[in-house]
Amino acid sequence: MESAFYTTLTRQSGLMREMQTIANNIANSSTTGYRQEGLIFAEHIVGVENGPSLSMATANVRNTSYAQGTITQTGGALDLAIEGDGFFLIETPAGERLTRNGSFAVSAEGDLVTNDGYRVLDAGGAPVFIPPDGTLGISGDGTISSDGRLIGQVGLVMPTDMTAMVREGGVMFRSDAGVEPVLDPLIRQGFLESSNVDPLGQIARMIEVQRAYEMGQSFIEAEHERIRTALQTFVAK
Repeated sequence: MESAFYTTLTRQSGLMREMQTIANNIANSSTTGYRQEGLIFAEHIVGVENGPSLSMATANVRNTSYAQGTITQTGGALDLAIEGDGFFLIETPAGERLTRNGSFAVSAEGDLVTNDGYRVLDAGGAPVFIPPDGTLGISGDGTISSDGRLIGQVGLVMPTDMTAMVREGGVMFRSDAGVEPVLDPLIRQGFLESSNVDPLGQIARMIEVQRAYEMGQSFIEAEHERIRTALQTFVAK
């Protein structure tokens, strides 16, 4: 197989992965706290002895947008939105994880939990307990009070290295480099942060990727026909 085929096939493979990523973004455009994801294309050029260089295109590096999503008022006492930097710290069976999805509830044991039942932690890594009775208030810095009595604080953290963040599931991330408390947290009670996906932009990009893929497919078919015709000519001679 000629190098043109290899170059085009690697490009086609990357375009397919980008199409899957875009489709996942669009599907999660209404998911609370979802962060838009993209792919970074890279070109690798290798010199070939006694011939032209060989170029390969890859799209294996994922790029997540951490831009602020729209904050919408819900009125729910346990709905929390982060304005600015920071992530909620949650406890999962696989360890501590980060999320921007602040749609919380209270478990049967009285712990503040996510929709998946994972416990929300304070900045020190301890579960956040919510008393069964009383009027719940959560201030901008995450301090929780019940009928004016302080009972805890929701922790907001930042990854030590944003580039070391690994997406796990739709709205959860793992920070292999560790986390540190947010110095000036800003939490809004009774609000939720929407996905930061740009649906129109993603649809436009999907059309571009589809056209690029079709162009590459046309090239492969034309190249195949050229080689087939050349072989037939050689055999006929």
